Amino acid sequence: MLTPRYPITTPRLHLRPFTPDDLDALHSYESRPDVARYLYWEPRDRHTTSTHLDKKITRHTLHDEGDAIDLAITLRTTGRLIGNTLLIWTSRQHRQGEIGYVLHPDHHGHGYAPEAARHMLDLGFTHLGLHRITGRLDARNKASARVLEKLGMRHEATLVDNEIVKGEWTSETIYAMLETEWTP
Repeated sequence: MLTPRYPITTPRLHLRPFTPDDLDALHSYESRPDVARYLYWEPRDRHTTSTHLDKKITRHTLHDEGDAIDLAITLRTTGRLIGNTLLIWTSRQHRQGEIGYVLHPDHHGHGYAPEAARHMLDLGFTHLGLHRITGRLDARNKASARVLEKLGMRHEATLVDNEIVKGEWTSETIYAMLETEWTP
């Protein structure tokens, strides 16, 4: 089990559990076609964002495999919510997890995604004792691939046309890191 102490502070960010007050900021990026482009979901209307926010609010502790920590990424200087990052505990037996992140496009290119995701790796390796953490993405999402590479994760596979997403075949790229490769 893992219950982090919140907020998690990085040089420029606070990572914290979501609250009901985050609806407007969350919807400001989840409603955008450019954000949803490489994700499994379509741009979300306010009601759908609210439904997903209710789930995010509960995702701040890992009790068992299948659980996820899904945290709001906020700027330390202003408290403004600019995205979210997550750690999913995918297997207890094999000590595996997965990380992910979504940022509002106004905040792309500033290094916020790797700064936040680095702490998800730390939670997984240092605090949960995972052996292996992956990052999975649409193979067309070159910017997200660069984030995982900045974290030191290695490209392990590209699964060609392995899923139908939004009515079209898509390829999935998988990056990974082992606990022996992690440097906090």
